[in-house]
Amino acid sequence: MDTGSSALDFGLLIFRVTLGFTMAAHGYKFFSGGRLADTAGWFDSIGMQPGALHARVAASTELSAGILLAAGLLTPLHAAAFVALMLVAAWTVHRGNGFFIVKDGWEYNLILAVAAVAVATVGAGQYSLDHEFFADASFQHLLNGWWGFGLATVLGLAGGIAQFLAFYRPAATR
Repeated sequence: MDTGSSALDFGLLIFRVTLGFTMAAHGYKFFSGGRLADTAGWFDSIGMQPGALHARVAASTELSAGILLAAGLLTPLHAAAFVALMLVAAWTVHRGNGFFIVKDGWEYNLILAVAAVAVATVGAGQYSLDHEFFADASFQHLLNGWWGFGLATVLGLAGGIAQFLAFYRPAATR
């Protein structure tokens, strides 16, 4: 580590990489062993129509947003993807189960979304592609602080809500 580095930057690296690769692992698993077709059927069953499209989009977004958040590239945008993914998952799959993960609740979804927003707020740190590519850029302030928080939160919520409005067609209950 050079003299300009800090424990905070190193901690952010550890946190960002762990968070990002956790999300990426969820996306990767769908591309192995024919799981994408099973996932498509599952998406259809929970009302996300068409299921085949959502299986591909969800898996691709989990994989790419996870890797790019881990790398710290355009961090608020990939944090927004976490928020959108977790909002849709929490609402369509976990909301009826309560809060706690042990009962298949939405606790895990909340933690991943909030953790991603926190990273967007404090910034990706010195050991990131944001720092490498944009440290001297005039728009650096958009990659963290209140702008990072706002972009991650607003774009994430808007993305999740847009998915519901365009594609969520749950079966009618009797």
